[in-house]
Amino acid sequence: MPEIIPAIMPKTIGDISEKVSLVNGLVRFVQIDVMDGIFVPNISWPYSDIVEFEELVKEDSGLPYWQDVEYEFDLMIENPLKILDGLINLDAGRIIFHIEGTSENEIIEAIEKAKEVSIEVGVSLGNDTSLEALSPFMDKIDFVQLMGISRIGFQGQPFDKRVIPRIRQLKKNYPNLIISIDGGVNFETAPLLVEMGADRLVSGSAIFESGNIKWAIEELFSVV
Repeated sequence: MPEIIPAIMPKTIGDISEKVSLVNGLVRFVQIDVMDGIFVPNISWPYSDIVEFEELVKEDSGLPYWQDVEYEFDLMIENPLKILDGLINLDAGRIIFHIEGTSENEIIEAIEKAKEVSIEVGVSLGNDTSLEALSPFMDKIDFVQLMGISRIGFQGQPFDKRVIPRIRQLKKNYPNLIISIDGGVNFETAPLLVEMGADRLVSGSAIFESGNIKWAIEELFSVV
């Protein structure tokens, strides 16, 4: 059964607590979209409140609902090493690095650092980037995240059909690779994505703007 992962773009810890409370008990992982306002225009937590982030790390109290939910951090940022220690201290379950955001060497260093503490690591790339760009990382990562939208850092974007052949090609080249799709995931696209080979579906607006979050998650599970 493919995994359904709700995605949130929080500004504060309060936002995380509010959104996660709505899906607690329904999913295993929640993705936090981390945006620095540089790699993508939007800014989200922790960059929207670095002081709050640093205080939370020092307190070692964990993220909201950490006993029940694991967190996947999608780092749509430059220089991920700057906040990596903090995310490790917050017991990140998964961390995703965007290969367009920084240098190959820094991503490899960040991957190795996360793997030292048994964090599941993935890399992500947009549809304008060749799949060949994954080559330096394939022996170091646990999964790849492909984008189902053309403009990252925004929820509610139209589905980008270019991802379909990319899923097929990646699965052909690496049959055992876990493939996650982020963006454009809804009740219509989810079955096709899974049919093509997707193992994880990350969805924001289809869940949180549905009017009935429990129904939306159950419906996504049912259509795949």
